This record gives sequence, C-alpha cells and structure tokens, in this order.
Amino acid sequence: MVTFIWTVQIVSALLLIILILLHSPKGDGIAGFGGASQIFSSQKSAEKGLNKVTGIVAAVFIICTFLLGYGIIK
Repeated sequence: MVTFIWTVQIVSALLLIILILLHSPKGDGIAGFGGASQIFSSQKSAEKGLNKVTGIVAAVFIICTFLLGYGIIK
C-alpha cells in the first residue's frame, strides 16, 4: 500500500509541475502593448478548467504527503 501511495505522490508531483508551467502569467506582459492582449481573452474557459485540474492534483498530492508523513499507512 505504501508503494502505491508513493507512486501516486510522484505522479501527482510531476503533473503539478507540468500543470503549473501551463498556466499563463497574470499580467499581460509584452502582449499588453498595442492591444494584443485582447487576442487571448477567449482562453478564459480553458484557464478555469486548468485551475480546477491543478487544484484536484494539488489536493491529491497534499493528501498523499500527509498519509506518508504521519505514518498513517504502513
């Protein structure tokens, strides 16, 4: 059982890294110059879905960390 939890934690850690890197920055950055930031406004729904998936994966990672850290599963 411990091996399964470790596997889930490693997979969720890798997914978290990938999902966080997929997020767009909050500022407009260079796209803010010249009104180019309006081109990217249609991706709001994709960002919401990405936020939900990232939250779920983060919750799984935290639960696995507590289970392994406190020795609940042996």
